[in-house]
Amino acid sequence: MLIALNKPYGVLCQFTDAEGRPTLADFVRQKGVYAAGRLDRDSEGLLLLTDDGRLAHRLTDPRHKESKTYLVQVEGELDDSALQSLRGGVLLKDGPTLTAQAEHASEPVWLWPRDPPVRFRQAIPTSWLRLTLREGRNRQVRRMTAAVGFPTLRLIRERIGDYTLEGLLPGMTRIL
Repeated sequence: MLIALNKPYGVLCQFTDAEGRPTLADFVRQKGVYAAGRLDRDSEGLLLLTDDGRLAHRLTDPRHKESKTYLVQVEGELDDSALQSLRGGVLLKDGPTLTAQAEHASEPVWLWPRDPPVRFRQAIPTSWLRLTLREGRNRQVRRMTAAVGFPTLRLIRERIGDYTLEGLLPGMTRIL
């Protein structure tokens, strides 16, 4: 079984939490599935859950280079120099990242409001980019955008390989 979930902001990528915070159990009713990969509590978007260990391994193991695409809202007006740096790989504390696909993006018409909303500063503009990676380090997208001078404000995973978020509102699931 393979399930796509649009993980809402503030939800943990686990089924239980001793502190009572929202978890996957609040949205996924099927038993015996587990997340194939993770999204941080403050990230949103596509999360795949499965009961198939081989499939989970293929989706998450960096050797298989399954691409993951993110829509990212950053603080500031993203320039071509920053995009070029992201494309070429960024040096992080745990080493250089692999090359990535990075392009300017517009705020999508299908985008749902976030609760709580992204902070708004009248004097500081924001911009959007689409970033596709073939590795998945801890908080990698956030660390990459910060390294090129554009801190992440909102992070939404749109795609994992051939699987997309299309048509799923936050908290909704689809059996694939």
